[in-house]
Amino acid sequence: MPSDNRLLTSLKLELAYFGGQAWQHRKVGGAGVILRFERVIARRAAPFRPLKAHEITPRFLDRAIRALKRWKYDFVTMDEACRRAVILPQPRRFVCLTFDGGYKDVAKSAYPILAHHRVPFTIFVPTAFPDGVGEAWWLALEKIIAKENRLSLMIDQTERHLGIRSLAEKNQAYGFLSGWLRQLAPAALSAATGDLCRRYSVDLAALTREAMMDWADLSGLAADPLVTIGSATVNYPVLSNLRDGDAWREMTMGKAVAESAFQREVKHLAFPFGDRNSFRRAHVVMAEEAGFASAVSTIPGIVHSAGRTNLHALPRIAWDGRMKSLRAMRVVVSGATFAPVRPTRKTEI
Repeated sequence: MPSDNRLLTSLKLELAYFGGQAWQHRKVGGAGVILRFERVIARRAAPFRPLKAHEITPRFLDRAIRALKRWKYDFVTMDEACRRAVILPQPRRFVCLTFDGGYKDVAKSAYPILAHHRVPFTIFVPTAFPDGVGEAWWLALEKIIAKENRLSLMIDQTERHLGIRSLAEKNQAYGFLSGWLRQLAPAALSAATGDLCRRYSVDLAALTREAMMDWADLSGLAADPLVTIGSATVNYPVLSNLRDGDAWREMTMGKAVAESAFQREVKHLAFPFGDRNSFRRAHVVMAEEAGFASAVSTIPGIVHSAGRTNLHALPRIAWDGRMKSLRAMRVVVSGATFAPVRPTRKTEI
């Protein structure tokens, strides 16, 4: 069970903390870490929350920043993270805060905390969302399953029916359907999502606009010199589902649209979703050829110094919002849970 795995992971991290592994980071901890967050919202009481892992509360964000300061981490921009990845090791390790998706609550709930602490951070924006034409299908799927007891949809030209009355059935259905949707090419994904939303009266466009920042929201954040705007393509597709030419257009058009909107160079890219199944080596090469200084994944790991980490396949620690322990965070950001990288070659995906 996924919940059992999470509890086991939490227990292992707690044991590692009390075993002193967090204080041995200079041996394995590299130059620093890039942390990935998505939503920053108040705790919700709803029993069905399949996206809970992608949410943290404003209080947890504040506690985490205060803790990282106590642990003597340097808060750095993406530019500085890239610089430290290619120079000799520094006395203090860095942490770079990043937020994916362009959710409105980053401006509403996270930014006041980040501004209060005067720490830099990066937002990776899929430009279709502020343009009002993006489709946050994962939010629509959550909403539909939450309110229904039975689900009917077309899968591989066959009408499928799922009973989703219990919480366990809802969680199982979300896991199955989100995995299926992620494997679809963009046109098929849009068609499948549109079919579901029409059947169950969900306005996908309105739902997406309500959740995501518009250009006015982003422009307000971009005015702060501590905020870096990065690109997450145009439509936030799974790049491995695209032909190379389409993946190239997603990267270059996302960069061009963001640069036009903010009248500044957009130097950093986030691969949509970012796990090992969502992009390939060819996309790493494309990111460099498209003119990005860096590209971040969601493959967990630490950033090493002296050029031992590929700047166009940077690891990030995607914090699981279901874990509240700062002790667990200290172990994770220390690098103690990741195997050291041999110094003779670059880290590659």
